[in-house]
Amino acid sequence: MKNVRRVLVIDDEAAIRRLLKAGLEAEGYAVVEAVDGQAGLRQAATQAPELVILDLGLPDKPGLWVLQRLRQWSAVPVLVLTVQDSEADKVALLDAGADDYLTKPFSVPELLARLRVLARHIRGNHSDPIVKVGPLSIDLADHGVTRDGETVKLTATEFNFLRVLTLNLGKVVTQRELLKQVWGPNAVEHSHYLRIYAANLRKKLEVDPAEPKLILTEPGVGYRLKG
Repeated sequence: MKNVRRVLVIDDEAAIRRLLKAGLEAEGYAVVEAVDGQAGLRQAATQAPELVILDLGLPDKPGLWVLQRLRQWSAVPVLVLTVQDSEADKVALLDAGADDYLTKPFSVPELLARLRVLARHIRGNHSDPIVKVGPLSIDLADHGVTRDGETVKLTATEFNFLRVLTLNLGKVVTQRELLKQVWGPNAVEHSHYLRIYAANLRKKLEVDPAEPKLILTEPGVGYRLKG
């Protein structure tokens, strides 16, 4: 039997809610709906959803405002739906606490795939220091990495880069956040560090560094370790 999860959909468009409800329920999710931001926050407080789908274009409050209010008291994974596709908008969403985003129009299969990643992140027991990602085994406690059972030697900085991505498995980590966590707050303007170290990690961890399958780039936004 499927592990049913409760998903809160906050969207004022009835057609979108119907589409999402049908697709989600077919996959075994229980769906709670809200038609505006204030109602969404009330449902989030009373229904305790395990995942939230939030549309940015709400009639009463901006979706970004709803996200910021939600993040004041909840760490529930949030997938944002947006018609905005600029890098600045995506960075603002992630910095405000979104776990992932989809640009409209989107396909239901893609949305379901994104939710599966976020669902794994919920139970993603990082109390277990060893995280499996494809052929990789990442030991967060001992700072060790193996690929297909073979030890991979990483520098301290390379491992810290990988560690931040691993702790946010499946989520986009913004360039600013990566720079801050790996190199410190004074490095947030040095985005070239990221390109260099991402390339180094891909050479050591990917089957084909030119076609990465694990360490993915969100252009202009950040990086994601595929969950």
